Amino acid sequence: MEAVASLNSIPMSVRKMRLIIDLIRGKEVGEALGILEFSKQEAAIWIKKDLLSAIANWEYKTGGTESADEYDLYVSEAFADAGAQIKRFRPAPHGRAHRIRKHSCHITIKVTNRNPLPSETEVAETETAE
Repeated sequence: MEAVASLNSIPMSVRKMRLIIDLIRGKEVGEALGILEFSKQEAAIWIKKDLLSAIANWEYKTGGTESADEYDLYVSEAFADAGAQIKRFRPAPHGRAHRIRKHSCHITIKVTNRNPLPSETEVAETETAE
């Protein structure tokens, strides 16, 4: 079973976000949280928030009875996409104006369990029996 969480319109460039996302892609959830906890970049705060949301979504999808620790959750997909740009102007010499672009991004994290849930094994057994 997998669960997805996403954050939209984060006021940071995609390039900065992808540097941290590349560190956690494919890692166990506990290891990914450790990497994000001790990372100095501001992007780690946003990604950690989204990862915790994905874990909570997974627990909710299982009915709230299963704990994420028992089923070996890992980050199966993580990516950042460009969001809208806010365009501003700044005064420049000789009466000119320079454009300032304020970037934003969207991040999406998908977590999946490696150990099958009891309900998943029951479904697999009934399909093979038929």
